[in-house]
Formats: sequence, C-alpha cells, structure tokens
Amino acid sequence: MPTLHVVIPVFNEAETLATILDRVQAVSLPAPWRLNITLVDDGSSPNFAAILEETIADRPLDLIRHEHNQGKGAALRTGFDAVLQCGQEGDAVVVQDADLEYDPNDLAALLEPISQGNVDAVVGTRWGPHHRIQGLWPRLHRVVNGLLTVLSNRLTGLRLTDMECCQKMLTMPTLRTVRHHLTEDRFGVEPQLIAALAAYRVRLQEVPVSYHPRSTREGKKIGWQDGVRALLVIARGVRRTA
Repeated sequence: MPTLHVVIPVFNEAETLATILDRVQAVSLPAPWRLNITLVDDGSSPNFAAILEETIADRPLDLIRHEHNQGKGAALRTGFDAVLQCGQEGDAVVVQDADLEYDPNDLAALLEPISQGNVDAVVGTRWGPHHRIQGLWPRLHRVVNGLLTVLSNRLTGLRLTDMECCQKMLTMPTLRTVRHHLTEDRFGVEPQLIAALAAYRVRLQEVPVSYHPRSTREGKKIGWQDGVRALLVIARGVRRTA
C-alpha cells in the first residue's frame, strides 16, 4: 500500500497548528494510498512546545524537533531524511506549510499525476484564473515571484508559472535522487529544489492550488532578504552529479 508522506515544517504556528493537522488528516486520497504526517518543529519557543504537545496528543504522526531554529530548508531536510529512512520506493512525499496559506484539500489533485505514473514530481501553481490577487502585499509578492520564476525558467529550461510555490510533491525515488542537492537553510530551498529537478530532467507537471496569503503582521516569515537569496541560488543553479 503506497504512502503519501506529508512533511510539515512548523515554527511557532500556535494559532494554526491544530487546524492544519485536522485538515491534513481529513484529506481523502485515492485508493490504495494512505497518509502519514511527519511534523518538524524547527526550534520553536518553550511556550509553543507546550501547545504542540497538547495539540498532537493522540494524533498518529511522527514528530521531530530541532533544538534551535535553523530555517525552513533545514526543517525540510530533516523531514525528508526521516521519510527516506522509513518510506518505500512506491511512496510519495509532499511539503505542506503549517500557516494555512496552502489548502491540504489540494493534496489529492497533486497526487493524481503521480498516482497514475505520468510524472515524477508535481509543483503547485497559485497564479491563474482560479486565483484572485487582492491587496498591495500579495500583488508585490506576485510580481517578485514572477520575476524569480522567469529567471529560473531561463536557466533550467522549464516552463513553470510559480517556481516558488511551496506545495511540491515528489516520488520517493526522485527525492532520493535530488536530496543531496538541498543545502539551503531558509526559503532558498524552493529554487534549489526546482533546479535539482531540472538538472535530472525529471518528468514534472504543474497543478493549480488554492492560496490564502498572510501578511508579515499575521506571521509571514519570508522577507526581502529571502528574495535576494533566491536570486543567488537561481544564478548558481545545480549541476548534475553522478
């Protein structure tokens, strides 16, 4: 029975943790797929630790803790390594943020092309007729994201519309192939993962996903410095190694 491993990095997401876990656990996957959650606490505060313990009590999930905050990329590496140790070759792994910007109900749609054996990786896209952009910050974010995606496409040869989308799903063999390329500790892991997928010419497909952006006041953690870092990561790219 194949398993979809949902890796959830979390850092002080006290207001959304219970909701995101409820929504992920309620996801209906096509038979014979089953779901497993790997939660990575990236060095959250002691106050959040108590909330975390209470929230996950009696929930069937795997919890891994970082002693200190290291960044989303580091949390994903930890989660990926755990999944690679326990997963099977027919499994898949997906990233699901804990802040409710991305809807777990889209996981089934992301899984479909992989389940049918058509692709090796799926990347969500937040931009298109299905998504309305409202507010200054979301519009600015869309412009910056678009520029980064264009630059990434020029260097990778891909034709993505949303390289920075955080909902990415990979087959287990694909994750095993690209894992050693993932060295970025923060949000630079997004373009780095795309570059690695392109370097190995994996079969890749975009699938529309829902998006509910937060502001920095609401707890959004990505900042301008991450955009600069993304540019550096894109410029450096990834060279395929044996």
